[in-house]
Amino acid sequence: MSVHRIASRYAKALLDLSEEEGKLDSILEDIQDFYEVTKNRDFYLMVKSPIINSDKKAKIFDKLFKGKYNKITILFFSIILRKGREMFLPEIAREFILQYKVLNHISTVKLTTAVEIDNNNLEQIKARLLESDITDKKIELITKVDPGIIGGFVMEIGDKLYDASVIHNLNQLKKEFSNNQFVKS
Repeated sequence: MSVHRIASRYAKALLDLSEEEGKLDSILEDIQDFYEVTKNRDFYLMVKSPIINSDKKAKIFDKLFKGKYNKITILFFSIILRKGREMFLPEIAREFILQYKVLNHISTVKLTTAVEIDNNNLEQIKARLLESDITDKKIELITKVDPGIIGGFVMEIGDKLYDASVIHNLNQLKKEFSNNQFVKS
């Protein structure tokens, strides 16, 4: 069975249970925090390691998360560890967050600009995106500043990329001029 399928099934099960218990937002916070922890290389390698047994991992999880996370999240981790599926936890966490966003009609938009954008312009961008058919009912806007694009913006919405940066346009012009058949070398 593929990693994506396993992660998707476990994430769906946790999502359904969270929704039933009315603890969806609390569990989302736990899973988002856990997903950030998995970005720590040492923790990630420990979770993925087949050499470290599940009992040792369970003790580490108890020390790190017990009392800090919701009871349902702790029990979920316990079940995953008992089943020997802990190596899929980072993928399960990512999939849980994605399924939560789909359930709540949230589109993630990544906006990269050459300079910082003020809040007024960000609100106008959000309003325009919400009016369009490109996004869902709510928007999670992630901004990034990259002076390397010179000007304009690069916007990622799901699997779509809108590149209206100056550097992209310059590269397009360069490509057109280098392919020009009418100018003799």
